[in-house]
Amino acid sequence: MNKQEIFGALGLGDHNSGVFAGEWLEPTGDQIEVVNPTTGEALATVGMASEADYDRVVAQSVETFDRWRLLPAPQRGQYVRRLGDALREKIQPLGALVTLEMGKIFPEGVGEVQEMVDICDFAVGLSRQLYGSTMASERPNHRMYEHWHPLGPVGVISAFNFPVAVWSWNSALAAVCGDTVVWKPSERTPLTAIAVTRIANEVMDGSGFEGVFNLVLGDGATVGNRMNQDTRLPLISATGSCNMGRIVGPAVAQRMGRTILELGGNNAVIVMDDADIDLTVRATLFSAVGTAGQRCTSLRRLLVHRAVADKLVSRLTEAYKQVSIGDPLESGTLMGPLVGERAVMQMMDALDIAREQGARIVTGGNRLDRPGFFVEPTIAVVPKEASITQQETFAPILWVIEFDTLEEAIEIQNGVTQGLSSAIFTESIKNAERFLSDGGSDCGIANVNIGTSGAEIGGAFGGEKETGGGREAGSDAWKAYMRRQTTTINWGDDLPLAQGIEFG
Repeated sequence: MNKQEIFGALGLGDHNSGVFAGEWLEPTGDQIEVVNPTTGEALATVGMASEADYDRVVAQSVETFDRWRLLPAPQRGQYVRRLGDALREKIQPLGALVTLEMGKIFPEGVGEVQEMVDICDFAVGLSRQLYGSTMASERPNHRMYEHWHPLGPVGVISAFNFPVAVWSWNSALAAVCGDTVVWKPSERTPLTAIAVTRIANEVMDGSGFEGVFNLVLGDGATVGNRMNQDTRLPLISATGSCNMGRIVGPAVAQRMGRTILELGGNNAVIVMDDADIDLTVRATLFSAVGTAGQRCTSLRRLLVHRAVADKLVSRLTEAYKQVSIGDPLESGTLMGPLVGERAVMQMMDALDIAREQGARIVTGGNRLDRPGFFVEPTIAVVPKEASITQQETFAPILWVIEFDTLEEAIEIQNGVTQGLSSAIFTESIKNAERFLSDGGSDCGIANVNIGTSGAEIGGAFGGEKETGGGREAGSDAWKAYMRRQTTTINWGDDLPLAQGIEFG
């Protein structure tokens, strides 16, 4: 599909509004140019919100919430079901738009839209399972139970690398929980946000609840900071760098709001001397090279037992040289561009620092001489004390570090400030269980014989330490979008007090 076909299928034009508050508004903020990372050329312009536009969006979200919350949860789930069906109908052009605007290859773009469909399906079932517990009261003729209530309008701040999936993780769950959503997408990928909001609006149009899914495109100063400080938004779910989290977290906490923070990941795979090398090579290739290393779960550090290090690095080098780099919309391409010029420079700077710290570049390490923001996927063998491995470089760089014992490997893996995804490759159940036990991996995600990337929506997604501690998507992540109320009913004639207290 070309740009005209994609835009036509999704109702986009060369000039688009990035503000939706139950209806599309004409933005009064600045205009931004959206750049295709494959060519470096402009795709379209988008109007951003002013502070007045932002206030109108949030006011609409609050007004709709007061009515949406009263709709029974299974009925809210039916709207989310229709949203999933509508996304499924547009999966090809919407996946192509993700590729066009962000640069991930087309199968990954379609996979991201499929993830939206999947979380909608999950949320529909959840709409009939917002369970609370009934507890035994110590007082006679009393009943005690938990009651879960909608929380309020939820602010969602998403990043460029998953321009639509992260919105859906939050929005589908928030909607069935009775909340409305105010979405601030990345300024790098606004077109996908506009297209998804158009689809959501088609689903909600005529329902009386058009203000459930709202959009407000803007920069951090105009919109981001306002969201962080806005008491009308009791929850801010933010995805981005650890540095962004250090801004969002304290600002929201200052007003006693809640946060779901999905921040950086400096993910590691431990390869034991008994690992299946074929399996390890395939998993490493996707985890490190997929999305050009621009996933929060991308593999950054490959910790390899010294006995198999040379063999594995040789196999990986051969595999890396076969990676086809080019237009991500073309069939057969395995790696597209980085998102922009700044990302390319950050990768090159990281490699310069690594060389100064004793790294040996095994393969890659160069920018490609062509339009757009293309680089070679890179493998570098580094000393375990190299400080460059402590930071997350959002690019296809794989640091290889050798170790002698599993205990040493776990110490290296956990010895960074981030704690998102981790994995071990081994045929030993003892090694696997040691990795998964207390004192093993300290990450929010721990895998055995699969890579660090590619989480399913059925499990809660998130990490520990500077990764933020938040959880999204499956399991009981829905509880973050609701408030818990403990209720006690006295159906007797007496008034006994808890703890056996006698008063009067």
